[in-house]
Amino acid sequence: MSDQPAGPALDENQIIAERRAKLRALREKGIAFPNKFQRDNYAADLLEKYDDSERDWLDINPVVVKVAGRIMLKRVMGKASFATIQDMSGSIQLYITDSYPGKEQHAEFKHYDVGDIIGVDGVLFKTKTNELTVRVKNLLLLTKSLRPLPEKFHGLTDQEQRYRQRYLDLIANEDSRLVFVQRSRIIQAIREFFLDKRYLEVETPMMHPIPGGASARPFVTHHNALDMKLYLRIAPELYLKRLVVGGFEKVFEINRNFRNEGISTRHNPEFTMLEFYCAHRNYNYLMAFIEQMFRQVATSVLGTANITYQGREMDLEKPFERITIADAIKRYHPTVTDDVLKSRDALVAKLNELKIPFRAQDGVYGLQLSLFENTVETQLFEPTYIFHYPAEVSPLARRNDLDPEFTERFELYMAGREIANGFSELNDPEDQAQRFQEQAKQKEAGDAEAMHYDADYIRALEYGLPPTAGAGIGIDRLVMLLTDSPSIRDVILFPQMRPE
Repeated sequence: MSDQPAGPALDENQIIAERRAKLRALREKGIAFPNKFQRDNYAADLLEKYDDSERDWLDINPVVVKVAGRIMLKRVMGKASFATIQDMSGSIQLYITDSYPGKEQHAEFKHYDVGDIIGVDGVLFKTKTNELTVRVKNLLLLTKSLRPLPEKFHGLTDQEQRYRQRYLDLIANEDSRLVFVQRSRIIQAIREFFLDKRYLEVETPMMHPIPGGASARPFVTHHNALDMKLYLRIAPELYLKRLVVGGFEKVFEINRNFRNEGISTRHNPEFTMLEFYCAHRNYNYLMAFIEQMFRQVATSVLGTANITYQGREMDLEKPFERITIADAIKRYHPTVTDDVLKSRDALVAKLNELKIPFRAQDGVYGLQLSLFENTVETQLFEPTYIFHYPAEVSPLARRNDLDPEFTERFELYMAGREIANGFSELNDPEDQAQRFQEQAKQKEAGDAEAMHYDADYIRALEYGLPPTAGAGIGIDRLVMLLTDSPSIRDVILFPQMRPE
């Protein structure tokens, strides 16, 4: 039988009131939240080690265990009861009777609620249905849960509630727990990949006197003691390249960035980036390096490089395609000819026809980029490197020696979204100073995302930055891909939300 009362479901406020009454009774008896129980075993470890053991073997070779977890299921049947507890590794069944741990503790257990956290010690055995179970010898209520969990068979299905109350989502939804376990494993696999290749992991500031390293609107704060304005970092790039100047020739950082931008299924104002830099390499090295990393990480975490995202297969073992912005536009817009791509008036007409916004100050290549970003990138499902980015929209990238209007820069697209951005770094201090000046003019003209002039970074370049390649990879979007998650909020534990 169930421990739930017959008849209509209780009002949540009534349930909370009843549980508070139970807590008051516990306080009257002594310590309501004991902290003396020490767990020795995890559910998943016991199942992995003993689930294939024969019932007779367990009877002859008693395995003593101490487990703790949250009650997720409870069945009371007179002189015997079953419960399922959940810990960080998984779930295991408990068996409580009037004999073990005894009538008094069994009677107390009958008043426990689903959601309570308990600690038990006992021995393993197999039930008639061959389920590995702990025969409880001692039982202790560790934490009284005052609020009811979501109903078992429906779980926590309200998407917004899942994001706002992630703690409840993790308790109720096994799929959510698995996503964040996989996220941790993905980041660990990335870290191991870099360390194995002699990269040094570093940490750079999260509060900047000058926002830089990307074109984005920053969050602004104020430091009282220094009486100065500071910006939450939009990218660690300029600090990491300072380290390359200082002689740390292979560095990476897995970092938190902040951009004061919109929220969507692909954007969160606070997000995780991987940025890395390697001296004496160029952007071709980066493209091959990232391909190798993605394959290795997928294989390490998922056991295969052939993944499925939202019902479509993607084979990371295949070479990633490389194509220019212009060729990508022509592929998906056959009516857009080379003549159109070279004419500013024709591009403006095409953008107006498609109702695509663009910046009035943009030249031909900036307009091409607007057309690409609004009509092509969502169609790039297979891993695709888009390269040949114009210098006018790439203020930190090295110009191409054969065609200085373009830079040695690429962006990687997968499943219709940008995953990575990389380039051969601009190490000419005079060229960089000029481009900062151009960005400063755009900012004065009203472009809130244009970069500031960073005099100290120019000074660092004047000491000499070796030829360097650097890239940034969106960890959240990569985790979305490898966990088959449709929204960035599904892979960020606490996404930004409006106040309730």
